[in-house]
Amino acid sequence: METNPLLFGRREFLLATAAGGAVQAQTSSVSMRKIYSLNRKWLYGGKVRDVAPGADDSKWERITLPHANVLLPWHSFDEKDFQFVSTYRRHFKAAPEWNGRRVFADFAGAMTASTVSINGHNFEEYRGGYTPFSVELTRHLKPGAGNVLAVQLDSNERADVPPFGGNIDYLTFGGIYRDVRIRVVPTTFIENVYAKPVRPLEPDRELLVRCYLSGPVTQPASIAIELRDGARLVKAANAVVNGPAEFHDVRVTGIGQVELWDLKNPKLYTVIVRLSAPDGSKDEYVTRIGFREAKFTPAGFRLNGAPVKLIGLNRHQTFPYTGGAMPARAQRRDAWILKRELHCNIARTSHYPQSTDFLDACDELGLLVLEEIPGWQHIGDIAWQNIAVRNVGEMIRRDWNHPSIILWGVRINESQDSHDFYTRTNALAHALDDARQTGGIRYIYNSELLEDVFTMNDFGFPLQLPNHPLYLNTEFNGHMFSTKRFDNVTRVAEHVIRHARVHNQLASDDRYAGGIGWCAFDYNTHSNFGSGDHICYHGVSDIFRIPKPAAYFYQSQCDPEEEVVLQAGFFWSSGDKSEAGGVGNVPILSNCDHLKVYLAGTLKAELDPDRKTFPYLKHPPFMVNISGLPLNPWGDLKIDGYLKGKLVKTLTLSGSGKDADLKVLPDDTELMGDGSDATRVVLLVTDEYGNIKPFATGAISLAISGPGEIIGENPFALAGGVGAVWIKAKETAGEIRLTAKHPYLGTRSIAIHVKAAAPEIL
Repeated sequence: METNPLLFGRREFLLATAAGGAVQAQTSSVSMRKIYSLNRKWLYGGKVRDVAPGADDSKWERITLPHANVLLPWHSFDEKDFQFVSTYRRHFKAAPEWNGRRVFADFAGAMTASTVSINGHNFEEYRGGYTPFSVELTRHLKPGAGNVLAVQLDSNERADVPPFGGNIDYLTFGGIYRDVRIRVVPTTFIENVYAKPVRPLEPDRELLVRCYLSGPVTQPASIAIELRDGARLVKAANAVVNGPAEFHDVRVTGIGQVELWDLKNPKLYTVIVRLSAPDGSKDEYVTRIGFREAKFTPAGFRLNGAPVKLIGLNRHQTFPYTGGAMPARAQRRDAWILKRELHCNIARTSHYPQSTDFLDACDELGLLVLEEIPGWQHIGDIAWQNIAVRNVGEMIRRDWNHPSIILWGVRINESQDSHDFYTRTNALAHALDDARQTGGIRYIYNSELLEDVFTMNDFGFPLQLPNHPLYLNTEFNGHMFSTKRFDNVTRVAEHVIRHARVHNQLASDDRYAGGIGWCAFDYNTHSNFGSGDHICYHGVSDIFRIPKPAAYFYQSQCDPEEEVVLQAGFFWSSGDKSEAGGVGNVPILSNCDHLKVYLAGTLKAELDPDRKTFPYLKHPPFMVNISGLPLNPWGDLKIDGYLKGKLVKTLTLSGSGKDADLKVLPDDTELMGDGSDATRVVLLVTDEYGNIKPFATGAISLAISGPGEIIGENPFALAGGVGAVWIKAKETAGEIRLTAKHPYLGTRSIAIHVKAAAPEIL
């Protein structure tokens, strides 16, 4: 296969997306590198197999990327519906100025096995859906004329491709679900750059810039490095290189004072690498970095030398309706939810490398990441293992400059020991990136430790004490206590408590670096997993990213200076319990230091955090015995939260029992008219105080006008009083108006402005 194994710069994806078309590398007027977005004007033939250049595609569907090969209901579908071979085609002209340069098509992700062709020339099949790949088009292009780029995409669960071969508890879906770019570079160009801060905490800090070049360097070439803080030049360095070495190291020394990247101040710097080759060609590569030191120690995790107890959640990147085929805005929103809404400090990309848009947002928000290779329990034959080892290299080479990533997961999730296989994955990870430790996600305590950090899925309680010096819990709860938002109050409250008590134990001992709960969001799965409707209801939020009460535990662990949190870990009722005797003890999640509880206007209880049950948590739940409150007269439950004697927050739960309001809440009110940009619109039925009514029903009828379309079910039948659709912009500017009508609560409308996008040049 004529591929570029080290791939393209992830920052170039951002630059191209921002500009909407061809982008010369940042800041240079002489660079020969051009990046062209190739997300629009694709033709989708579905199950048509004809990829010949002259094939009639006039009746094929015009689509934009990212694209799902089929749209699905959010649950209760047939998992075979997306498992088929489909065909994509893209016509484009090769500009005359490309003559004498190298041209690549860069695929950020297509599920699962891709056979790419250009003008009838087939490249070797690329096997893998989660890692990027490139094909070099140079020799097969028609200069100044029309060209046909085609992809025959096998989205079946093939046993020869990780993660397949056994059972896996998630769905992979199908389609070219990430971006595609055309990259035009000189004959000798910068293939990749690994920029590693050296001694970031010391006054003599420096930056090691490892430059991977492609093409002949038979005579001396010059490399110029700039470290920039926005427009300000921090430091520069120059070097002369020669010869066929795999890479060339350039050190930027004497950097002086820099701001460290950390959780509260995720400071990012730009590294620009310029190459001047002997033949007069020039190239430029741009990436972002952060100066930080991240290390797992026998006394827990340290960021920039300071202890940080890790508290986070696992994330599947898939969404309702489209699987993984959501644009940058939606991918970035997940990072925002985890960091800003749930106040996590770490996410695990279970169980595969995820969108660089998600990782870029983690860099910008200060959300730590454990990233791992594709897989789930099963280890295949040696050919399968070779692909998995290749996945390690592809993942690290793509993402090694992300400061948010603190640990490489180089073991198949929950697999048995495989000494030779995991010796290879660890060796490759350490060879490529010696600045990060490795972990291997396991569920067997006495398994062989070849990685640096013992990363363990422990679903029991209490957790076993760590028997390894570097220990991180990577999964707990989840499938052990699957919880729907409309389950009875006893189960919903217990779901909250199970997350709280595990993190309480993790906080009790410095030998625990922390824990990453299973999981952030409910997700689609195979028919033999989950609740029988192709959903695992394991999340602290539902599949639409709407919090369940357990999510409020994570939210409550932040400092009140960041956000004052006061949420109920239960539903307000007097008898919604699986046993007689009333509701009983239920949690209130808050970072206040004192609560007052009123029923029907009368003070019934004063509460302090339950430090007896949860002595190690920063902000323990408050426990209130609903059955012990005098419940006559019945009415609203009001909870006042205090900090240092001052009233800072009030939560009121309605006692009326009625569905009072329909809310239609868009995440964004402005989109880019590029045919793929999309935003979530949340649908909620609430009480009169804005709290979700977990047993509310109703089919919401949706109507849309303007340059947009609904991604989702219409009408939408509420599940647990909530739901969501996504609104996708078309390729024109204007105003989208979405109207939602509930059978009893009336009509609500929202407006979303669509900005004109720059035309796609090719």
